Amino acid sequence: MSPRNASPGLIVFALWLLVFAASSQIMIISPILPQIGEELNIADAVLGTLVSAYALMVGVFAIISGPISDKIGRRRILLLGTGIMAIALVMHVLVVDYLSFLAVRVFAGMAGGVLSGAAVSYVGDYFPYNRRGWATGWIMSGSAFGQIIGIPLGIVLAGRMGFRAPFLLFAVTMFLAFFLILFRIPQPDVKRSQKRLSVKGALSDYMGMLRRPEIAWAAVAFFMMFLGVSLYVVYLPTWLERELGATPGAIATLFLVGGLANVLTGPQAGRISDRVGRKGIILLSCTGLFVVMLLTTVLVQEFWIAYPVFFLIMVGVAMRISPFSALLTALVSDERRGALMSLTVALGQVGFAVGAGIAGPLYDGPGYWSTTVLGAFSVLAMGLIVWYAVPEPSVDAGHVVVPTPAVDG
Repeated sequence: MSPRNASPGLIVFALWLLVFAASSQIMIISPILPQIGEELNIADAVLGTLVSAYALMVGVFAIISGPISDKIGRRRILLLGTGIMAIALVMHVLVVDYLSFLAVRVFAGMAGGVLSGAAVSYVGDYFPYNRRGWATGWIMSGSAFGQIIGIPLGIVLAGRMGFRAPFLLFAVTMFLAFFLILFRIPQPDVKRSQKRLSVKGALSDYMGMLRRPEIAWAAVAFFMMFLGVSLYVVYLPTWLERELGATPGAIATLFLVGGLANVLTGPQAGRISDRVGRKGIILLSCTGLFVVMLLTTVLVQEFWIAYPVFFLIMVGVAMRISPFSALLTALVSDERRGALMSLTVALGQVGFAVGAGIAGPLYDGPGYWSTTVLGAFSVLAMGLIVWYAVPEPSVDAGHVVVPTPAVDG
């Protein structure tokens, strides 16, 4: 299929479906974590490693897949990632204990690494810069719809059929994304990397990008963004269930409310950032997140208060993801975009893994309040880094004018 004959709406929908399935299979872990622990007899302190293992594999394989996507094209990498992820999700039916669950999450993390950054890179290849905020906002709203539809439905299925059932649901969705990409999504007509693929060459490219201060700081910002989210979210349902008596149904409703906040905010934030710039919106969202996260355990003394608090949290998360992703696409040229997105996502996943790993002992020790405080300062650091260290490109008639060289060492 020629890119000229492709429907932008269909492209957005296919990538939206991919994000819906991929994010849902990640998010479902947190609300059913207590059930997983009970059914498999896993201690609270190590439950977070099920999240960390996935995130670490995403980081490793994102680093590997970035240069490959620049070489072979985004469409092929999207097909490879969706196909492997669908198979990995089906394999969750084989889980019988902690080690087998860990192994399956490692395999799913490998697929997640292949997919990481691919959707946003595709947007950067196909859409002009002044339309990327709109496209990214709608695609990333797939994560929000995962919270509205996928997570509540997954929680209900887990309660009735066991914790393995939600993963089969998301496997079906991922297979649908695979076939949509296979039959309806073209390879964008952009310049591809002409370098021979090698470990040494890939590492050299990554180091060359990281020698540019704005890219190094953008990578740190991505790390801090995911670190803060992980610290806050992973043990939130466990805390609400054990301290405030929340039921699985109530947790499902909470994620639905958060998803609504994401849907209402994400596309609008992307569209507004196309007009007024990305950095101010990112700083505003991080400042708001800092305040709400810091006060969570003080404010939420009864479960119903968790609804407006989580709504505000998800508004802040949605406000920054689309503008930040669109901002990153303009820091390098077309043939380096996949490597950059994979690099930043990889470091973000390392941040998520670190946060999940730290959150377990903190929750088991000082308590949930300690994870919210550390998470709050992490997201504030992310906003300040973007504001002071990541440049905003200028746009002339839809063309990006990057203030630094587009081709790296």
